[in-house]
Amino acid sequence: MKIDVTSFDGQAAGSIELSDEVFGLEPRKDLIFRMIRWQLAKRRAGTHAVKNRADIARSGKKLHKQKGTGGARHGSARAPQFRGGGRSFGPVVRSHAHDLPKKVRQLALKHALSAKAKDGGIIVWEKAELAEPKTKLLVSGFAKTGVESAIIIVGGAPQNNFTLAARNIPKIDVLPVDGVNVYDILRRDKLVLTRAAVDALEARLK
Repeated sequence: MKIDVTSFDGQAAGSIELSDEVFGLEPRKDLIFRMIRWQLAKRRAGTHAVKNRADIARSGKKLHKQKGTGGARHGSARAPQFRGGGRSFGPVVRSHAHDLPKKVRQLALKHALSAKAKDGGIIVWEKAELAEPKTKLLVSGFAKTGVESAIIIVGGAPQNNFTLAARNIPKIDVLPVDGVNVYDILRRDKLVLTRAAVDALEARLK
């Protein structure tokens, strides 16, 4: 698959051939769904908790004598049915993460990239660099190319000037190629890759 290479403000900079092994697959929604579910489950804090009857600071004395009151045979005011008592079967601190094989995760990333390519949502830049950290420069460049919602993947560590300029623009994310993931790819309209990022992705996923 051949695609044009441009600068961030739309100036032509040649073309590049994208590998069909990475960008030319027929997207499978089931794999992409499994990967997103895995990602979102893994990031959940799982810090929700309640006090059960063992955690309540309250007397454990029997409420009233066993017989003769006409009431139920209660043994403790910490029981869940009483006001101020512990909660039964409430949430506990736990991890929501579940296993997903590495090969499935890698394949899901290929299918997410292929889905973007199929929808025409991939843009390739020569590089993502700025001479000075000016948000105005990026905003004007994006206005020329019609980019409003995008994740920008660079080959190595993002240039500091570019990162500073982009961080104040809504719906624009800048990530190194090591941080590329299915969820972020799909939640933005455009996927912007530098030449170096394309090479690194193809070397990693082929």
